Amino acid sequence: MPTNESAFWMPFTNNRAFKADPRLFATAKGMYYYTPDGRAVLDATAGLWCVNAGHAQPRITEAIQKQAAILDYAPTFQLAHPYVFEFAQALSAIFPEGLDRIFFTNSGSEAVDTALKIALAYQRAVGQGTRTRFIGREKSYHGVGFGGLSVGGLANNRRSFLQLPGVDYLPHTLDLSKMAFSRGQPAWGAHLADDLERLIGLHGAETIAAVIIEPVVGSAGVIVPPKDYLENLRAISTRHGILLIFDEVITAFGRLGEATAAAYFSVMPDLVTCAKGITNGAVPMGAAVAARKIYDAIVESAAPGIEFFHGYTSSGHPLAAAAGLATLSTYREQNLFARARMLAPHFEKSAHALKDARHVIDVRNIGLMAAIELEPRADAPGTRAMSVFHRCFDEGVLIRVTADTIALSPPLIIEESQIDQIFAKIRDVLIRTD
Repeated sequence: MPTNESAFWMPFTNNRAFKADPRLFATAKGMYYYTPDGRAVLDATAGLWCVNAGHAQPRITEAIQKQAAILDYAPTFQLAHPYVFEFAQALSAIFPEGLDRIFFTNSGSEAVDTALKIALAYQRAVGQGTRTRFIGREKSYHGVGFGGLSVGGLANNRRSFLQLPGVDYLPHTLDLSKMAFSRGQPAWGAHLADDLERLIGLHGAETIAAVIIEPVVGSAGVIVPPKDYLENLRAISTRHGILLIFDEVITAFGRLGEATAAAYFSVMPDLVTCAKGITNGAVPMGAAVAARKIYDAIVESAAPGIEFFHGYTSSGHPLAAAAGLATLSTYREQNLFARARMLAPHFEKSAHALKDARHVIDVRNIGLMAAIELEPRADAPGTRAMSVFHRCFDEGVLIRVTADTIALSPPLIIEESQIDQIFAKIRDVLIRTD
């Protein structure tokens, strides 16, 4: 452990426990992290849902190094640089048709707050200024900005902080009594989207600017939308003039075998947020991707001058744009989205083979995402999964846990033999975990 470990206040971490027994990475390559003593750790989480193309991809590394020597920083307030326009165009080309106006941020949290602001600005621009309310969903995660925190549905993230007024919530879609061990989209639960009609009846459509959801819930434990659920939400939102925002910080860039979950499910939102895989995690970046009608309404209706008073010092940073362009090229040249589609059946079969494993009460999956939910210890919820997390790391496999759920999201370059290794290690550790 470094001698100055006390200075770093670690995010979403039990700082006292970690600093008493640290686990560190030193290098990474391909499918593996390596500890300071040279031990390989197979990455079953793509870092933090980020490194979809695997670690240290040469094209991405070289692009960042080259860009740093050419143009290390340039502002995008009233000025710009060519790389940000090139990247925006390349990004719009892989999103569903019509979603082609890109506002760059530095993270998923900033992308969500940006999308919420865009939704308010759009409603005002089209003469619907009374639409200031947002609808989120229970068990959702939309980052840690005050906007994303407010529309998110994770109690531990919210309870210590002030939140935006005027937010209500759809019910979550996880019911193990009706959908345990579903493969892909559960058959039960489409009707849960109808609760949006109840909220519209309660508040009035004329007060609601947008609904924001993760098409597949990530941080709360890979909760897959029921069949027809997203379609129903889209229909209700359209009928009442409410914008639909897909938070795709986790699902974009191949996780489901397509560039976006919107394309995978064939459901078109009005706005999409993305980050993480946008640069393969190599440089912080995010984006709010808007339908052209939204951009046109805000920009064309504004008085002369600045149309949208929002932005970040590093919006469209040259290094991030270079990393993003190289990342999209890597996805394309290695055909990684198609590779994810090809690997998904084996990944599903391997995940559901844990149905009979010790402590397992549910397995759910879609694309290259899976969750293994464990029965909590009666006296200490969350500690069983954390014990599995620590032991797996110590024995060479990196997983992620949230409460008592193991979440898996490996890089798209994974081999079938490595998929087998991940699930075999989880089974082995569960056998030895009380």
